[in-house]
Amino acid sequence: MNDSGTAARKSAIYLLDQVLGEGRLLSECLAAGALDRLDPADRARAQRLAADTLRGLERADRLLAKHLRKAPPLTVRNALRLGTVELCSGAAAHGVVNAMVEIVGRHRRHGKLKGMVNAVLRKIAAEGPEEWARLRVPRLPKWLRKPLVEAWGAEAVAGMEAAHFAGAPLDITPRPGAQVDLPGARPLPTGSLRLEAPGQVSALPGYTDGTWWVQDAAAALPAKVLNAQPGEKVIDMCAAPGGKTLQLAAAGADVVALDISDARLNRLRENLARTGLSAQVVVGDALEHQGQYDAILLDAPCSATGTIRRHPDLPQAKDGAEFGMLIELQAQMLAHAWSLLKPGGRLVYCTCSLLPDEGEVQVEEALEIFEDARIDRAALDLPGVEPAWITEEGGLRLRPDLWPELGGMDGFYIACLRKAA
Repeated sequence: MNDSGTAARKSAIYLLDQVLGEGRLLSECLAAGALDRLDPADRARAQRLAADTLRGLERADRLLAKHLRKAPPLTVRNALRLGTVELCSGAAAHGVVNAMVEIVGRHRRHGKLKGMVNAVLRKIAAEGPEEWARLRVPRLPKWLRKPLVEAWGAEAVAGMEAAHFAGAPLDITPRPGAQVDLPGARPLPTGSLRLEAPGQVSALPGYTDGTWWVQDAAAALPAKVLNAQPGEKVIDMCAAPGGKTLQLAAAGADVVALDISDARLNRLRENLARTGLSAQVVVGDALEHQGQYDAILLDAPCSATGTIRRHPDLPQAKDGAEFGMLIELQAQMLAHAWSLLKPGGRLVYCTCSLLPDEGEVQVEEALEIFEDARIDRAALDLPGVEPAWITEEGGLRLRPDLWPELGGMDGFYIACLRKAA
């Protein structure tokens, strides 16, 4: 491992260049092997540094604006942003400043700016941490903030932004009946367990035995709402990375795990092997899949705006241009899924989105189109689910500003539709 952390910092700056310059998501960069040359510890550090910088971007830019006459090239600017976030988070000043000066100094095009980097970061180290604490919680970009304020109100959105800035703890779903003994884990009202500072996940007790898996508390609820029974034929229509498939399989259902991405299904296969659970894994397009099922879980592709506390790159890399296409795809998938459902069966539709167009509106329209559909409010009667979370049409609306005293949750919309017998 690089003792000075220079390798991790240099990689974090590269990730920031990709997100803020090329509009790429961190997940795309990682899938393309951006950090493959780093050892596991440096790889984890680079990801954490990039995510922390994206969370604190607004504050970092405000502090830097006082010391910059003009905006430097993006790579240098991102080195300054990363340095600012580290300095204002309590990192040792000499280590941060020296590393950033070295990284910029070695850059073939921007090396001459190392003196400026040194001067600016020394000023930030002296004054920044105090000023940082006085600045407002960073806000979502206008293109996303505006529709969210229209949907949920300014106070709720401010609560979401506070949750995004705080980041996400690690939630796990215990395997039914398994004894999970994790130091520092606290039970959540819905049955998940939460760890604030887990460290390396694969080193935690019970991981290799498959007694639990990583899954946000909100993401664990759709499968609970579906309530798969032993022997039922169930399909998880967009199954990767697989947390919901594991829940359905653990319930004793006969599960088909379908996803269009073979690469993303690899993680699901690994998790099935680790937990000893079984499901039929199928690579394919959900819109072309055929069959008849007792129960269907459709976690449709969406804007993922509910997962920003976990993925702070989303609002920076995207601008909402593809949302219309996603909303259309969700409606098509919902209609096709309904055709695969046996009479008397149930379908849970969900998205990890905060936008009503991807949740409440889709279900309202489905109830108008499918004459043999009714909403099943009773399916939402689960431990920890509060009546205030139930929406007018009978779905479940989860948001990052809920459970503020427990550390929030991902944003999700979940509804259960029943088909007439």
